[in-house]
Amino acid sequence: MKSAMSKRKLKDTCGASAECISQVQKILRERFCHRPSATGKLFGIEFQYSSCFSFPKMDQGSWLQFALKQGANPHPTAVPWHLLELLKRTTLHGESNSALIVGPRGSGKTTLLNHVLKDLREMKQVRGNLLEVHLNGLLQTSDKVALKEITRQLQLENVVGDKVFGSFAETLAFLLEALRKGDRTSSCPVLFVLDEFDLFVHHKNQTLLYNLFDISQSAQTPVTIIGLTCRQDILELLEKRVKSRFSHRQIYLMNSFDFKQYIKIFKEQLSLPAEFPDEPFAQKWNDNIQHLSEDKIVQDVLQNLFHHTKDLRSLYFLLMLAVSAVTVHHPLLTAADLQEASRQHSTDSKANIVHGLSVLEICLIIAMKHLNDVYDGEPFNFQMVYNEFQKFIQRKAHSMYNFEKPVVMKAFEHLLQLELVKPLERPSARAQREYLLMRLLLDNTQIMDALQVYPNCPTDVKQWAASSLSWL
Repeated sequence: MKSAMSKRKLKDTCGASAECISQVQKILRERFCHRPSATGKLFGIEFQYSSCFSFPKMDQGSWLQFALKQGANPHPTAVPWHLLELLKRTTLHGESNSALIVGPRGSGKTTLLNHVLKDLREMKQVRGNLLEVHLNGLLQTSDKVALKEITRQLQLENVVGDKVFGSFAETLAFLLEALRKGDRTSSCPVLFVLDEFDLFVHHKNQTLLYNLFDISQSAQTPVTIIGLTCRQDILELLEKRVKSRFSHRQIYLMNSFDFKQYIKIFKEQLSLPAEFPDEPFAQKWNDNIQHLSEDKIVQDVLQNLFHHTKDLRSLYFLLMLAVSAVTVHHPLLTAADLQEASRQHSTDSKANIVHGLSVLEICLIIAMKHLNDVYDGEPFNFQMVYNEFQKFIQRKAHSMYNFEKPVVMKAFEHLLQLELVKPLERPSARAQREYLLMRLLLDNTQIMDALQVYPNCPTDVKQWAASSLSWL
């Protein structure tokens, strides 16, 4: 009885029960993690459609006719309709196409494509008549791996079996031939989506891209290739033979919303829906969010993030950190919560890694820093770093232990595993480890800031890091 009364008193004091707070956390976390909404409405990208350009103009009559059939009245050059029409012509009329969607990270490239594909799959004429192959340059790092993934997604492993092919082109042609329908006069259309398109450019001879674009230019199989990339100079990276087979249709997306719209997004993302079970608490929560959006401290936090990046995923991550502070005893967000979330959000992850390194590894990083200063950022190898470290040891023999070279090499390899150091090219079997060219992925400011908070860092090491020239 006493326990029940204390729970009731706690609820009256805080204005929310544990179930209510749990529901708030669930709704907002799902929203921030980009779970599809029930309405399927695009959010945060609608401002970008009008800022897209540089794609060939189409017959406006066909655009309007298509729009009227869909019961809508879009602008004839609206990007979603342009992309939808492009894919629809491939699916219904067997027309091959290619296009690139270009824009900074977080500008809505993948969201736009997924939204268009969702609309396409819901059309009766299209349903079940389009095969999709999704490749990612981060995962399919070579043409051989990409070909295996294409075979898997098209479910043709049994058809290929133990067959041996002479070339990549021959293999791809066989796969597409296997998709032809029973009478062998028509073929099922295939959509290839290449995410991180710029990474496929670095494959040997650009064989994958050449063969895909070559097929899209021929009348063999209806194929559409859609590439997604952040690189504005992507066409300059294509070989001449690949570029000549590309349609040069480019769709640009920009984060064109201003700070007022950014604040509006902030409010909409944190507001609870009208159907929230506890209406009084939802009203109180939404009033608090409105108050926060007008708070000078909160606006400063949001303005800093807005000027750093317009990527809405960064905003969602900031809000996720802030919402994590909400509890039964602290049921409403405060400006202090957003300030703390901003501090955590802006924490340098690489600097945090440096805090956990050994003194030897810190010394190697300082040696690399000095090599960057002396040689103006030119790449270095382990031997150069080791020689620099030895100079320091000879000057400070009384305070620093002289490690054997294999131990120093082990520490250097640990930095490589932590991705604080990056090799310029993939090491070959015959290359000597000591002479592989490397780059340091930390700048001087990160190193010096990390040393200031490094626990029990020797004074000599700090002085060595602060010296402008390594031999002083």
